[in-house]
Amino acid sequence: MSTPASKSAGPPPRVDTAERPFVLIWELTQACDLACEHCRADAQPDRHPDELSTTEAKRLLDQTREFGENQLVVFSGGDPLKRNDVVDLVEYGTDVGLSVTMTPSGTASLTPDAVRELADAGLRRMAVSIDGATADNHDDFRGEPGSFDETLRAACAARDAGLPLQINTTVCRQTVSDLPKIADLVADLGAVLWSVFFLVPVGRGAALTPISPDRAERVMEWLVDTDWPFSVKTTEAPHYRRVAVQQTERPPDRQMGITAGDGFAFVSHVGEVYPSGFLPLSAGNVRDRSVVDVYRDSELFESLREKDSLRGKCGACPFRNVCGGSRSRAYAYTGDPLESDPLCSFVPEGYDGPLLWTDVE
Repeated sequence: MSTPASKSAGPPPRVDTAERPFVLIWELTQACDLACEHCRADAQPDRHPDELSTTEAKRLLDQTREFGENQLVVFSGGDPLKRNDVVDLVEYGTDVGLSVTMTPSGTASLTPDAVRELADAGLRRMAVSIDGATADNHDDFRGEPGSFDETLRAACAARDAGLPLQINTTVCRQTVSDLPKIADLVADLGAVLWSVFFLVPVGRGAALTPISPDRAERVMEWLVDTDWPFSVKTTEAPHYRRVAVQQTERPPDRQMGITAGDGFAFVSHVGEVYPSGFLPLSAGNVRDRSVVDVYRDSELFESLREKDSLRGKCGACPFRNVCGGSRSRAYAYTGDPLESDPLCSFVPEGYDGPLLWTDVE
């Protein structure tokens, strides 16, 4: 088994996002035993017959290595553990020089033995989702009794295996009031990163209600102002970086401006290449074209990397190169990935064009 010298996940500190993404997400399968209310994939119990085969999967990993040394790849789903070759794929990706992490589902299959096997295969980090501060709240959101306890068990197993732990949390009206207590739980579990995902209404998540732009702003201010014992990042809320710059007056860090298609890419279970799993516009399929070529040269990805092509108040915003807005949310609400992000409450000085808002609480 592979035994990498370091468990630190992530790409080199400086990345030209026109050449390579900070992170490539690969949806190994849409199969999952949970029925989460927010599920982007609208996951099903059984695997799709046209999923990438093991041979095709290894070809994808070989292609991904061409982005450069230590390219960060996240094995996602559905539940990656529904594939019986997942440990082999972790080991293969590690052996070809990728930094492989995983977001398994909190189910009975995520046993301590399974976690240790993944760690021994070379996994660099494991992420689990906690969407409620109590078992009742989390299990109701996840649609599976016992999911909360199984997730905590897996988190402890990751710690025991020496595997850095990331906690993912969805922010919507149903979960937002639980965030402070969830943060306490993230600290208690010894997580290295809390990834706070602001709902994009796709898949089953379309039935959930997002928080208002003003409430989102307050949540981001709280995230910036609190001295956390772990790192914090937001998903599909790049204006968190604008809030951080405004609140702290610190210069932008190396991940400023990373958005769908610009530092981020997603490969579906059947090989379609999207700017994000929440922006379902395909730019090609890895069965026909290298993921590297799609990322670097496709018209869709190139347009998303051109911040001056943004429309509405995102296009007029002085923070567009720091933030760039959620291209996925813009697409979900307007059908145009270059439109304004309707979750952002910031209005640029002198801007008098249309304003797009999510539902107001």
